Amino acid sequence: MDDLLGTGIYIIAFAIAAFVVLWYIRSVRKQNRETKSKIVKAKEFGLHEPITLHPVIDQGMCIGSGACVDACPEKDILGIINGRVATINTSRCVGHGACFHACPVEAITLCIGTEKRGIDLPHVNQDFESNVSMLYIAGELGGMGLIKNSIEQGKYAVENLTKKLNRNLVADFDVIIIGAGPAGFAASLAAQQNKLSYLTLDQDTLGGTVYHFPRAKIIMTSPVDLPLHGKVKLVETSKKELLDLWSEIRVKFNLNIRELEKVLSVRKESDIFHLSSVKQNYTAKAIVLAIGRRGTPRKLGVPGEETEKVYYKLIEPELLKEQDILVVGGGDSAIETALLLADEGNKVTISYRSDAFGRLKAGNLDKISKAIKNNAVKVLYSTTVSEIKESEVILSDKSGKAVTLPNNLVYVLIGGELPSEFIRDIGISITKKFGEAILSHKKD
Repeated sequence: MDDLLGTGIYIIAFAIAAFVVLWYIRSVRKQNRETKSKIVKAKEFGLHEPITLHPVIDQGMCIGSGACVDACPEKDILGIINGRVATINTSRCVGHGACFHACPVEAITLCIGTEKRGIDLPHVNQDFESNVSMLYIAGELGGMGLIKNSIEQGKYAVENLTKKLNRNLVADFDVIIIGAGPAGFAASLAAQQNKLSYLTLDQDTLGGTVYHFPRAKIIMTSPVDLPLHGKVKLVETSKKELLDLWSEIRVKFNLNIRELEKVLSVRKESDIFHLSSVKQNYTAKAIVLAIGRRGTPRKLGVPGEETEKVYYKLIEPELLKEQDILVVGGGDSAIETALLLADEGNKVTISYRSDAFGRLKAGNLDKISKAIKNNAVKVLYSTTVSEIKESEVILSDKSGKAVTLPNNLVYVLIGGELPSEFIRDIGISITKKFGEAILSHKKD
């Protein structure tokens, strides 16, 4: 009897184990099919190849834990095939770095550019110092534009320069920070925390490029530590909420930030930097360059672009009603602008030179897809602007055929030009990066 009971228990245990194994195999096969299907679709729509910053997985080290997949705030950037992580919609990666930090075996490297497509970046070392001694670069200009990364770079740049600062030099300031976006704002707080004499200048207003986001734009980030202030938890917030917080912190700590003061030139003589702005001249022992990559909005270069109906950013969408509006571009800024304008009852058309949207956040892709389906926004793929007239705009499709649309306003959101001339005049080296590591666990 006992033998029969024991045998029955073994049979039941074996059956349970077999069921678990079969269930696991089916789950793995299903996961493989789903990921492979997503990769095929991503390749079909041109989303598989990276555009700028992207993760590279060491397949020899990867254990397929899926921690990186779960950590990524975006959708379907990473997936798992045969127990290893694979990239899917790589062109949508925005460089959060969450996957890099989540990997338990350090099998992920964040790289910029690819073997075929290079990205122009200024030369900086691991301390964020450029080839010009005591001139540091932080934020988007250095290749890491995400708010969390920019804040950390601005903070570390100031901490690093503080260690090297020659206190015996005579200048107006220990450090001048150029740019009051996320990197420049954090650098200002760090300078004050380190008891440095500093000045922060911005050609626009507090927030830098963030200030010019469409009003309702959602900023995805994660908790960060701001010098003096402490931890800030901004998992999902609006531009207004973020700028309101920065304004409160600015007032609380009486930060020395001057707005609407564009820097015209920076030159170094001996060990002192001489800076000229639109208002006056300054000297400093160190510089933190925290400007964006889009120093000047990229233009179309077509007849009529110089007219007053053409804009390169959207500030107050709620003031526009029942207008025929053309939005040029296919990135997140262009899509968000089109959606905001459509919400105000405008007739919005998007002109995009490619045949599908590429590097869009998942949320924006879902929203624009619904808007197109509901006829709230019209998209003309594979078109370019030929001419802008007083009451219409002329486009050309890929066959060269002209398309004429009634038009009141044009918003051109096709990125910006790297301020290369300004950077080179300072003496900073610019190199083209082809798939080089920006964040890596490997030690030199």
